[in-house]
Amino acid sequence: MKFPLDGNAISAALLQHLWQSTMVCAALWLLSLMLRHNAARIRFRLWMLASVKFLLPFSMLITIGEGLSRKKMVSANVAPLFSMVIEGPAEQTVFYKSHADATAENVAPPIPAKTMMKSQGVMPWIVVSLWGAGVFAISGTWLRRWLQLRTRVRGGTRGGDMSGLRAVIVAGDAEPGVFGILRPVLMLPSGMTRKLTATQMEAIIAHELCHVQRRDNLTAALHMMVSAVFWFHPFVWWIGKHLIVEREAACDEAVLEQSHSAMEYAEDILNVCKFYLEVPVACVSGVTGADLKKRIAHILSGPTARRLSAARKLVLSAAALLSVGMPITFGVLHASHSYAQAPAKQNPDDTWQGTLHVQRDLRTVLKITKAPDGSLKALFYSIDQGAQSIQVKETTFQNGELKLNVEAIDGTYTGKMSPDGTTITGEWKQGDQAHPLILVRATPETAWAIPEPPPKIPPMAADADPSFEVATIKPTDPAAKGKGFGGPPRRFQTRGTTLNDLIMFVYGVNTKQIVGVPAWAETDRFDITTGQPDAPGAPNETQVRSMMRKLLETRFGLKFHKDKKEMSAYVLGVAKDGPKLTKSDADPNTPHAFFFTKLGNLTVRNATMEDVAQGLQGAVFDRPVVDRTGIEGHWNFSLKWTPDETQFQVFGVKILPNEAADAPPPIFTAIQEQVGLKLDAAKTTVDVMMIDHVDKPSEN
Repeated sequence: MKFPLDGNAISAALLQHLWQSTMVCAALWLLSLMLRHNAARIRFRLWMLASVKFLLPFSMLITIGEGLSRKKMVSANVAPLFSMVIEGPAEQTVFYKSHADATAENVAPPIPAKTMMKSQGVMPWIVVSLWGAGVFAISGTWLRRWLQLRTRVRGGTRGGDMSGLRAVIVAGDAEPGVFGILRPVLMLPSGMTRKLTATQMEAIIAHELCHVQRRDNLTAALHMMVSAVFWFHPFVWWIGKHLIVEREAACDEAVLEQSHSAMEYAEDILNVCKFYLEVPVACVSGVTGADLKKRIAHILSGPTARRLSAARKLVLSAAALLSVGMPITFGVLHASHSYAQAPAKQNPDDTWQGTLHVQRDLRTVLKITKAPDGSLKALFYSIDQGAQSIQVKETTFQNGELKLNVEAIDGTYTGKMSPDGTTITGEWKQGDQAHPLILVRATPETAWAIPEPPPKIPPMAADADPSFEVATIKPTDPAAKGKGFGGPPRRFQTRGTTLNDLIMFVYGVNTKQIVGVPAWAETDRFDITTGQPDAPGAPNETQVRSMMRKLLETRFGLKFHKDKKEMSAYVLGVAKDGPKLTKSDADPNTPHAFFFTKLGNLTVRNATMEDVAQGLQGAVFDRPVVDRTGIEGHWNFSLKWTPDETQFQVFGVKILPNEAADAPPPIFTAIQEQVGLKLDAAKTTVDVMMIDHVDKPSEN
């Protein structure tokens, strides 16, 4: 399950885990004090439990308990939570629309962009770097020492088998010890038999065999891992010291229980400390270690440790239950209670959320409501792409299958609800691309917050004649593809646009209606970014074009006069079965949208028929389009067709044939079937612009 990282949540969870582990450690220390006269192996287990607690958060134990409970109640085919939201058009997809604000009725399609790293401040990186440096330094030191010992062991001579344990005689002054975890060997320093008596040798070997039987190297390695990860916590090092003390005491007790003399055994330990150095790695169990004075006193006190009383056994059982059993039991009871109190929902009208994994992770929220007549309506949100609501055109739910048609962005979703009603597993399709998307029923605790939309800017006065205060014009990066017009309500931007494109947009003409432009006007591309208008409010489309007209006149020195000319054109009319358009609910004074999610997939919002004709002649066709529909008002529709090689030439895109069996029809057929309009080729008289003067743009 993959979530966008929340630094505050991670910090809180880590602090809570450290606090819980510290409290458990303190409680186990008090328990070990109570058992100080009992067997050392019991206290060793308590300290080992304190160490393991640092690797095992209570929240994990609770989750395990919930999993054990839900395993019987949840179908095995319920998929894990996450997958992908709206991937933009392919790299060569053209984005072409009017200046428009992003509303539910007038929303721009998602545009592919490079994944951007969100700035989260410097301090987290400093903390992580310091922690990583500590882990690296400690682990590296231990690894270096272990490798040195391994080299010494491999260079030693075989010393035979001792009670089933292979012995190796090594050079140097390292104490006797057990090296290795999976296949341990007894490491004996050379000349040891000359310094110790046979009885002393027997006791020392018995001590080492006890380490092997107890698997002390494995438990020591486990705590070394805890120490490396939590090196900054003093209790971790404190636990490590107690583990060494208790493991040595436990082995001492085991040796003394084998009828070895306490006095002789104490002398053995003192002789080893006299002649040899302590092994420098905790996961190599030796003979020395711990506080020597206390250890000798413990050995001389005798081999007998108190047996656990019934009261102490009860306390130990309670400690085990509280530290491990209680969180798991809580998880089991919590999950069972949740299922008992909240039976499986099979209704789709709710809030659902999931993540699309595309060029970056995109969080998706789907809000489904049920109308009084039983029909379903839905709003679609892409939180990481502005979070504006997008109206789902069609929402159906039959036999546990949810289907969505998000026409505004050319997206569809089909998914199957799980038997417990908590997830919907399906596929999101947009354009030619498909991605898995698993939606999860949100709760008040898990629901993602949807950012509030920015406050709507009031419209500019209808009689205002604004100008852009400043404008930056720079050549387009030669590697950049596509072109576009648009921007926020009080900003206007173009990318990859030629002078011809700008004239077409501003004056609503086709490139063939522009006569007398120099060659560079058709090839040189520019990116334009404007400043704020010099009048308050959001300009309408007429005002935007007026400001852009002034920009062409001042920065490009554009001068022209109008004329008329007969030429080949397309006439936009109404098909015989009548128009199939949806009336726009948006404010007619707000800008319209005319954009492609891919070539041949057109979405139109809040547009007049004149807007449609200008959009088609500016983006699709190589000739003018004349509106003769006679249809008034603002409309919405979508149109899908298979382009041919004569279309989209303005974008310099090579159209490849689409021979797929399910390929959409040509635009002339598609527009009649899908929209109820028609395009007829005809010779007609149209307005033309005769360019009198134009220059390359002036300096910024």
